[in-house]
Amino acid sequence: MWNGVVVAYIVVALCYFPVALIGCYVFGNSVEDNILISLEKPTWLIVAANLFVVIHVIGSYQIYAMPVFDMIESVLVKKLHFRPTITLRFISRNIYVAFTMFVAITFPFFGGLLGFFGGFAFAPTTYFLPCI
Repeated sequence: MWNGVVVAYIVVALCYFPVALIGCYVFGNSVEDNILISLEKPTWLIVAANLFVVIHVIGSYQIYAMPVFDMIESVLVKKLHFRPTITLRFISRNIYVAFTMFVAITFPFFGGLLGFFGGFAFAPTTYFLPCI
């Protein structure tokens, strides 16, 4: 089993390192937070990539936010004694989504912050704890 893990890490490294090195060679320090902004051609491919990013973010946001929704609704029902209705779920979830949207819009350096946390969490979640 350990040999399979080592081979998997080598394959992942062979996929990531050439992309990183070529990207550094081509763009250097002039790369934007969103790599698709740095690219110019072909336009149709950039539009398609942006579309897939939007689809990915919508899906992953739902997966990420579901435990938070559950926690908020549990607190509202158990501690604050609200009735568990569809209206409560609708209002609490929309308030949470509006709050996260407000935070994302408020920080002008949000892309850099995402890069920091992404780089910080990349090694643990990819190499050490891939089940997360």
